[in-house]
Amino acid sequence: MLLLYGGMTVVAGVLAYKQVQLWPSDLAVEAGIFAFLILVVISSTVAQLYGDKLANRIVWWGFIPLGVSSALMTLVLALPASPEMVQFRPEDLSAFEQVHSQLWRVWLAGPAAYLVSLLLNIWIFSKLRGNGQNGTISLMIRGAIASALSQAIDSVIFITLAFYGEFEIKDLLIGQMLAKVVLSLVLVPFLITGFVQFARWLDREEA
Repeated sequence: MLLLYGGMTVVAGVLAYKQVQLWPSDLAVEAGIFAFLILVVISSTVAQLYGDKLANRIVWWGFIPLGVSSALMTLVLALPASPEMVQFRPEDLSAFEQVHSQLWRVWLAGPAAYLVSLLLNIWIFSKLRGNGQNGTISLMIRGAIASALSQAIDSVIFITLAFYGEFEIKDLLIGQMLAKVVLSLVLVPFLITGFVQFARWLDREEA
């Protein structure tokens, strides 16, 4: 599960370059939300089974693959392309550099939104739990509420830090918040239930 978590922290930023439409509405959301929802589900699963302290620690550990991948991308962009690629695949080279050459504001906005929203998700999820273990329905409801609220905050932080002052962000911000809340309410309850059951099965197998 930790391996999956580390992979999702990296791939979320790559997927975010494409916006997808949420059928049957006109709401659009960056595709990185799908990887980010898995991060939310994994952190909530860890909080459910092993406590919020370990879940918070995993969120901080997520900066390791983020930092390494960012450093490697910076290095690769700085290195000259091979003569063969320049001559025979200039379109591929241009597309690669266009996609991965980000403004410094975007580079900073992603980790900031990641840290705040995931720590907030764990906090809300754990607070709603109270002192009891609760059942499956409670787990689904807590997961949906925590994810929806944290994803709304994620949108505010990321879009504001990345794009404020560049263009009018109100419509984009509202659309992103609605789309992420809808996805959280629709997908997270079932994903978190499945992840918790899978983690418990793994624990029994290891025992």
